[in-house]
Amino acid sequence: MDARIQPFCSFLNQSRSLYHAVDLLRRQFAEAGFVQLSEGEQWTLVPGGKYFVIRGGSAIAAFSVPASPEGFAIAAAHDDRPCFKVKENLTLSGGYTKLAVEPYGGMLMGSWLDRPLSIAGRVFVETDSGIVCKLIDIDRDIALIPNVAIHMNREANSGYKWNPAVDLLPLLGGKDCGEELKAQLEEIAGGKILGHDLYLYVREDARVWGLRNEYLSAPALDDLACVWGCAQGLLKAEAGKALPVLCVFDSEEVGSSSNQGADSTFLDRLLVRISAGLGLCHDEMLHKSFLLSADNAHAIHPNHPEYADSANAPVMGGGIVLKFNANLSYTTDGYSAAVVRKLCKDADVAVQTYYNRADLRGGSTLGHISTGHVSVPSADIGLAQLAMHSCYETLGVEDVAALEKLMQTFFAGYTADMVR
Repeated sequence: MDARIQPFCSFLNQSRSLYHAVDLLRRQFAEAGFVQLSEGEQWTLVPGGKYFVIRGGSAIAAFSVPASPEGFAIAAAHDDRPCFKVKENLTLSGGYTKLAVEPYGGMLMGSWLDRPLSIAGRVFVETDSGIVCKLIDIDRDIALIPNVAIHMNREANSGYKWNPAVDLLPLLGGKDCGEELKAQLEEIAGGKILGHDLYLYVREDARVWGLRNEYLSAPALDDLACVWGCAQGLLKAEAGKALPVLCVFDSEEVGSSSNQGADSTFLDRLLVRISAGLGLCHDEMLHKSFLLSADNAHAIHPNHPEYADSANAPVMGGGIVLKFNANLSYTTDGYSAAVVRKLCKDADVAVQTYYNRADLRGGSTLGHISTGHVSVPSADIGLAQLAMHSCYETLGVEDVAALEKLMQTFFAGYTADMVR
């Protein structure tokens, strides 16, 4: 594997849940000299300082302070993914033991069948000193969602409609092994579990493939690819005029309305506290700010080009995707598009455009939700990928490095006077 992509693949392979992804970012920032803050304590901020704050274990924000800040250069991404969440009562019994799960987000359900699966997330453990939160990963093949043989389901290749309460229950083992799972989880956790947020994940690691090794497939590329690119850009950026901020949200796949989502107070209060902590006028800081909402885009499909707008169909390996929508599902307008194109030019990376076909409804992302709380110019960008919301997605290897370069340039080089 190319040494340039190995750190990203390692991040993907270790991000077994969104909580693990945040913990990996926490460690990266701490190793780079960032100081952890708490939302429940007073902040002391100084020029030259680097800081991060975590909310709810699944959202993280990081920033550094230049000598004389002029506005914020903000990047937003998300760490959650469509998957299956394990219910409080873990198993269903019968002739077999099945995991009790429900879908989280809008997944491609069929992609989860006939793959080795495991469980990861966080648990709350009873200890002598109180309730403690611990990350947990069983880290072995323990479950699988079995398909029905073609002989029994002759409609399987004719547009079968999956019922998640019937078709998508993972097989865990033989009869009555539910207590064994609970015991294993509590052994790993080191105590009695009082509550949990546990998710299924597929066991396949990230892989580089293709005749020219130009593609990368892995779980959760939407949106861990943008999380990674934004974080690396922040870590590598030299101090500029604007104060760089990265905010990684949870809950994007289910509407962003949680305490850790883009439709919460997280970003707004973060920026207010930064301005207050540095003795700056917050309104003046916002007036000079810009937001890049970084979430992946649909690449034109090799077998189904008819789903793409033929004039605005990005390809994997073609560079940064700038996303547009007339009804503002994406926030890019002429002003913000000009800023992004100039930044891409300065970073020496290619840029391509994405529109939904006018007769097909598309998705939305963090930008329009975030700007409802923080009113600043914004653009939606991402990396072109295939099979979005599959449990195993694909994008272009070179695009990962392109995003890192763009974000490094944005954090170091954005100024409010880029457009006069």
